[in-house]
Amino acid sequence: MRSHLSYRAKRELLCQIAPRYREASSALKEVILDEFVAATGYARKYAIRLLNHPVDLKLTIERPRPPHFGPEVQQALHLAWTAANHICAKRLVPFLPMLVESLERHGHLQLSKECRSQLFSLSPATADRILRPYRKQGQHGLSTTRAGTLLKKQIPIRTYQDWNEAKAGFMEADLVAHCGSHTDGSFLYTLTLTDIATGWTEFLPLLNRTQEAVVAALKRMQHLLPFPLLGIDTDNGAEFINVELMAYCEQAHLTFTRGRPRHSNDQCYVEQKNGQIVRKAGRLRSLLWRTCLPATHRALSGAAGVYQLLSALNETPDEAARGE
Repeated sequence: MRSHLSYRAKRELLCQIAPRYREASSALKEVILDEFVAATGYARKYAIRLLNHPVDLKLTIERPRPPHFGPEVQQALHLAWTAANHICAKRLVPFLPMLVESLERHGHLQLSKECRSQLFSLSPATADRILRPYRKQGQHGLSTTRAGTLLKKQIPIRTYQDWNEAKAGFMEADLVAHCGSHTDGSFLYTLTLTDIATGWTEFLPLLNRTQEAVVAALKRMQHLLPFPLLGIDTDNGAEFINVELMAYCEQAHLTFTRGRPRHSNDQCYVEQKNGQIVRKAGRLRSLLWRTCLPATHRALSGAAGVYQLLSALNETPDEAARGE
C-alpha cells in the first residue's frame, strides 16, 4: 500500500515506535507492526528489520540561502521579460544580450558590468524562479464557458496529440468574452478560428453566444477563408455542443470534434491566438467601453454602435465595393 508520508516523517515515526516495539510482547508487537506497515507502506519484513534495528535520524538545520542575484538584476530581468511580451524563460534567456542592448540604447535600462555579467549568466530555471512572483500578479482571463452535455457522446474527442493534419481546412474554434474584470451584464464575443496546418486565423464578432449566432458566423466565415473548411474542433461549451451546430456540420460535410473537459491544451492553437491577439486588443476596448463612456450614453447608443461595428467587421470586399 502506498503511503503519503514523506521520508522524513516515516523516519520520525520509526524513532517513536521502535523502543515501544522492542519492549512489547509478541501479541502487541503484531499490532504495532500492522499499524507501522499501514502508515508507512513498507514491506512487512523490511518494517520488522527497521523496528529491531532503527536507523538514527539526523536532523539538519535548514537555513535559507541568501539571494545570489540582487534587486538590480531582478528588476532588469523583469523589464526584459516585459519587453519580450512575457515569453517563457527558455526563450527569454538566449535573447537577453540583444534585449538589454536595445533597452540601454533607448534609455530604458542602465546596468553596471557586474550586474550585466550576472544577468547574462542566469539559467532558465533561475530566471523562472525570479519571475514567478510577477507571473502570479498577472491578469488571468475569466471563463464564461457553460458545459453542454446533451450531445457529448455523439461528438468524438480529439486531443492535441492527434493533430497531424498537413492539409488546410481543419480549424480549432473558440469564443472569447470581452467582459473586462467581471462577467455581469451583456458584452461582445469574438469567435476565433485557427487553421492547424497553416495557422491562418479568422476573427468574427458576435453579439451573444447563442448557437444560432455561432452557426451564422461559421457560414459567413466560409466565404472569407482562402481554402475550403473541412472540419472544426471546439471546447465543450453549450454554444458549440448543440443540435444546431451538429446539424450544420452534417449538412456541410464537416468533421466535428471536441476537446476534453478542463484540458485547454487540446485547443492549443486557437488558445495561443486568443491570448496573443484577441485578449490583448479586446482588453483595451473593454476598458474603454466600460470606463470612458457615460452610463446613459452607453444605454442609449450602445446597441446602435455595436450593430454598426458588427456590420463593418463582417462586410465582405464585394459588399464594400457595392456600398452595401
